[in-house]
Amino acid sequence: MKRPPRDIALSSRRINRRAAILGGLMGAGMLMLAGRMRQIQVDQTDQFRLLAEENRINIRLIPPVRGLIHDRNGTVLAGNEQNYRVVIVREDAGDVDLVLARLARLIDLPAEIVDRARREVFRHRPFVPVTIAERLDWEQVARIASNAPSLPGITPEVGLSRNYPLEEDFSHVIGYVGAVSERDLDAQEVPDPVLQLPGFQIGRIGVERQMEHALRGSAGTKRTEVNAVGRVMRELDRREGTPGRNVQLTVDHRLQNFIHARLAGESAAVIVMDVETGDLRAIASSPSYDPNLFARGISSADFRGLLDDPYRPLVDKSVQGVYPPGSTFKMVVALAALEAGLVVPEERVFCPGHMDVSGRRFHCWRRGGHGRLNMVSALSESCDVYFYDMAQRVGIERINAMSERLGLGVRHALPMSAVAAGLNPTREWKQARRGEPWQVGDTINAAIGQGFVLNSPLQLAVMTARLASGKAVVPRLVRAVGGVEEPVAEAPSLGLDARALAIVRQGMVECTNHQRGTAWSSRIVEASARMSGKTGTSQVFTITAAERAAGLRRQQDLPWNRRNHALFVAYAPIEAPRYAVAVVIEHGGGGSSAAAPVGRDVMLHALHGGMPPLSAYPEPQRNRIETQQRDLLGRMRPPQTDGRDRA
Repeated sequence: MKRPPRDIALSSRRINRRAAILGGLMGAGMLMLAGRMRQIQVDQTDQFRLLAEENRINIRLIPPVRGLIHDRNGTVLAGNEQNYRVVIVREDAGDVDLVLARLARLIDLPAEIVDRARREVFRHRPFVPVTIAERLDWEQVARIASNAPSLPGITPEVGLSRNYPLEEDFSHVIGYVGAVSERDLDAQEVPDPVLQLPGFQIGRIGVERQMEHALRGSAGTKRTEVNAVGRVMRELDRREGTPGRNVQLTVDHRLQNFIHARLAGESAAVIVMDVETGDLRAIASSPSYDPNLFARGISSADFRGLLDDPYRPLVDKSVQGVYPPGSTFKMVVALAALEAGLVVPEERVFCPGHMDVSGRRFHCWRRGGHGRLNMVSALSESCDVYFYDMAQRVGIERINAMSERLGLGVRHALPMSAVAAGLNPTREWKQARRGEPWQVGDTINAAIGQGFVLNSPLQLAVMTARLASGKAVVPRLVRAVGGVEEPVAEAPSLGLDARALAIVRQGMVECTNHQRGTAWSSRIVEASARMSGKTGTSQVFTITAAERAAGLRRQQDLPWNRRNHALFVAYAPIEAPRYAVAVVIEHGGGGSSAAAPVGRDVMLHALHGGMPPLSAYPEPQRNRIETQQRDLLGRMRPPQTDGRDRA
């Protein structure tokens, strides 16, 4: 049946209207698509170009070369050595466990290393490279590279690791480097990105830590092209970073090595200091440890062995250890008394072997006493009773003031870890610390370097240098940074009375050069190298009245940890002092028998720049010294040099 014209016209209008709407919607969609295409291709072209580049280009930081540390002669104390390692990037690896299992079959990784690597991988962000193993040989690296297609995310790398060629000699001075921890990152408001590099190490203690900013340098960058599985195809661009600055110290590696050989078997410390410039020529603490163990990752067994050693090799006794200074403190009391005008040098004090004060008896080290002594002979023979008398006249306030003036009880600024301040006790200190008032017995104990008085070997060396020079010389460890010499400031005068200083010096001269002096057996007979010094012995345990009545046992008959500490300080030559030496031997027994011989040998080595000549020793001792020197040469390492040795 044929439709009426009216229906046909109505249907046509409906179709046209719908077609127009649909066409309009399609046109709007096309316009929107065109606008979006323009936005992507024109307005956002830089952003999408960057995204496209990142799909095929990796940008990585290049760790800076750590600065070297040299001794004063140019010998390397802390250097860098080539290190092959393998790293993994989690976002490129996919199945981390599978990749690690494949790698373990190629280079024989122990299970504990694989487990540690897996923990590290998931502890860091996916794009951060994590070191799996290092110090690989070339064959292992080649094996990994040839199997790269089956090891996505794995990359062998070559870098530099810290090395300490002189091993134990400078471990307490230089310290060591170690891996960056989360605590290190959290300690910085804006962490240096280089700290997140695989295997990157920073200074943990010693000069390595204190001069980290100078030694570290700044990172460079490199762009590499990678394929779909993350394998590096080629390096596109490289911008090297800024190497860390080299640091030159004032120490002499030959003298330091001699001291360690001389201290073998002892728990001890020795400081050698230039009396004019303050340069520290040697800072030795014995026994020591190999810092390479820590830089490469020390085992639990090795670390436990160091912790359990009764001689405490991890403790830097030279600057961190503090000890009662014993009779080496008597120069402080003598100067305080002379400066205050409370004694004349010629005045004699009688020593019967003890002094009774406030119902308590204080003994002299010589049970029968010294008789009548003036100040010079009291210093030379180290009479305790003489200084008990001086202490009561002077008082603890003047003693403390002179002690600080000579550099004791002061934390000296050195780029080393845990530099101790020691202790100059005062009335206020005792009341605050002990809740007890100061007693006259405390002053008497302080007069002979006992009681609460504590000093480090470094402080004793500073005191001796100041006595020798009459100047407020300060210790100096850094000689140059980045090839630029550190300035040496002229030390101001101590302002001490010249006559008073001369009296104290004369007492030290006779201590080592007079037959009644406590260091007579350790004298130097070479005229141009004669030494001025002072022995000291500090008690570790109080001697009871019962023990004294029963008769004191010899030090060598006591358990090691109950023996007295042995101390010795000296400067030489007498007429024109060059070096000050401080020696502390823990539980050595006596200053004259244990510490003074070490001090003499060290002083002679410093003055001669090598093994001391036998002619410097008293003739009766030369056969023994010759045997000792042969033994020392067997323990010392050959001289190290990089061709730049200089004085």
